[in-house]
Amino acid sequence: MALFIPTYFSPISQYSEIINSEEVRFEMDDNFQKQSFRNRCYISNTNGKQLLNIPVKHPVTSGRKKTKDTLVENATPWQDQHFKSLKTAYRNSPFFEFYVDDMAPIFEKEYTFLQDINIDTFLFISEALQINTAFKKTTIYTTETDNKDYRDLAEVKNQPEILVDKYIQMFDDKHGFIPNLSILDLLFMEGPNAITYLENK
Repeated sequence: MALFIPTYFSPISQYSEIINSEEVRFEMDDNFQKQSFRNRCYISNTNGKQLLNIPVKHPVTSGRKKTKDTLVENATPWQDQHFKSLKTAYRNSPFFEFYVDDMAPIFEKEYTFLQDINIDTFLFISEALQINTAFKKTTIYTTETDNKDYRDLAEVKNQPEILVDKYIQMFDDKHGFIPNLSILDLLFMEGPNAITYLENK
């Protein structure tokens, strides 16, 4: 069993570990960390690396809050902005049209909790890549675990040096290969073959 923190359209580094795990357990009781993959992902566009960030509500008190209690700030049309950015960046990619209709509900549903978005993105990717890995949720937080611990992959600064092999990206002629983007980048460029990249990391 492997332990992960649910993140927003997770980076390739996270899925390369998920795909090679027999069972996934999602951490439900960690403290929310700013500027992490919990509420952000990175894609490639004509200008290079683009951030897609989900706005969240910050508590009035200065105390820590758990990720599972983190509320989405829906005052801004972030879903429309993210969906438009993905269409602009990937509409001419080989497999975007193949997956866009199944992905669309994530940008149409009104969410209250950040964690629900992240689980939905995992379910979408699992179906798109036909990942049959079972997952469970934790009930308590512990720093010591007998499971393989990949919770640090939710932090932008804690990424492995060795990732999947290079693949063709939309704008690599302008910017070169950009490693460890959102799993969406690999999915839209390689389609079902993305699983091969993840398995052979």
